[in-house]
Amino acid sequence: MRAMINPVELFVGLRYLRAKRRTRFVSFITLISLIGIALGVAALIVILSVMNGFEGELRNRLLSMSAHGYVTGTNRVTSGWRELREQVAAETGVSAAAPLVEMEGMIQSRRELEPVIVHGVDPAFESAMSGDTINLIEGSLDDLQPGSRAIILGRLLAFDLGVRLGDGVVLLIPRPAGDGTLEAKLERFVLRGVFEAGLQEHDSVLALVNTLDAAAVLGIGDEVTSIRFRTDDVMTAPVVASRLGARLGDAVTTSDWTVENASYFRAIRLEKMMMSLLLSLIIGVAAFNIVASLVMVVTDKTNDIAVLRTLGMKAAGVVRVFFVQGAVIGWAGVVIGVLLGVVVAINVPVIVPVIEQWFGFQIMPGDVYYVTQIPSELETADVVTIAGAAFVLTSLATLYPARRAAMVNPAVALRYE
Repeated sequence: MRAMINPVELFVGLRYLRAKRRTRFVSFITLISLIGIALGVAALIVILSVMNGFEGELRNRLLSMSAHGYVTGTNRVTSGWRELREQVAAETGVSAAAPLVEMEGMIQSRRELEPVIVHGVDPAFESAMSGDTINLIEGSLDDLQPGSRAIILGRLLAFDLGVRLGDGVVLLIPRPAGDGTLEAKLERFVLRGVFEAGLQEHDSVLALVNTLDAAAVLGIGDEVTSIRFRTDDVMTAPVVASRLGARLGDAVTTSDWTVENASYFRAIRLEKMMMSLLLSLIIGVAAFNIVASLVMVVTDKTNDIAVLRTLGMKAAGVVRVFFVQGAVIGWAGVVIGVLLGVVVAINVPVIVPVIEQWFGFQIMPGDVYYVTQIPSELETADVVTIAGAAFVLTSLATLYPARRAAMVNPAVALRYE
């Protein structure tokens, strides 16, 4: 409002909130409006917090078997990788760096043949990359010694192949031949471990071998395909990758986890946007209820408005009177909704098991989903955005009834009184 609300306007606006016998229906609609706004705001906060939790869970699982960023030679084979690794590790914000040999092909055991992505890693550097936690069900990364021909498979891949520890598997890897064509390279490895990342894209296709063994299969000698690095803060990986690209020049290309997994997080952002739009309809309906209730109040208080105008209150003052009434309804609903939403969002991990126990079923059973508990990650920015949008929407809902009240003609209203 352009002018400050004076005490008289505030008193009259608050006084109209109190129900009289003949306006009980209007007060009931007002209560419904308040509850609707509170539920809409709370639902938005809780849903977005759960979506944030799933996004964080997905990010952690994706990064459990991959790095925050990569530095790769222009011809895909990174020459002089030891010096390059030291340069990457010395970059501000980088906590660790390690070589990687990546190749794609097929893996066979008995008659089973499955697609596979092989990562050649060095156990000596894996200890420095401690953030890349690998959940090993069986075996140890120390089994991946040079020349051992040891391999560690994802849980689903090992299950599909029907192999156990000590069984042999054959890797079929296409590699460039001297004449520019591809030739198939067959190498036999022995299963020494099984890991579970909790993500089907890793557990069903990924295999780990030693860096030198992978380089021998590709025929690249002592070189690697890229240098992977880990940052102190995962969210700064794009900035660090950009700095590395600028410092190391055109001889290498850089990428980060946001580029490698862009489709996953684009889908989550789209889902969050659609859920926000759908749940915002609850607040919209409640705002329309505020409009309806205020219009009925204006109709009921026509004579009172006329008396106020004859006593000297200007049209702008009448607008502020009804703005106070509508704003109190809307803002009270927003405050209650924020408090309720924050409390529920923080306690989702506690509330969900209680609901499952009451109704006797599991919302996310372990035999169907990788995530068996509903995560929740409350972000202040979401709460502020939702509360601000709800404040604006409920305030705008008061303008039409308030301006309609200001248009009451005192002479016409009091003609037959």
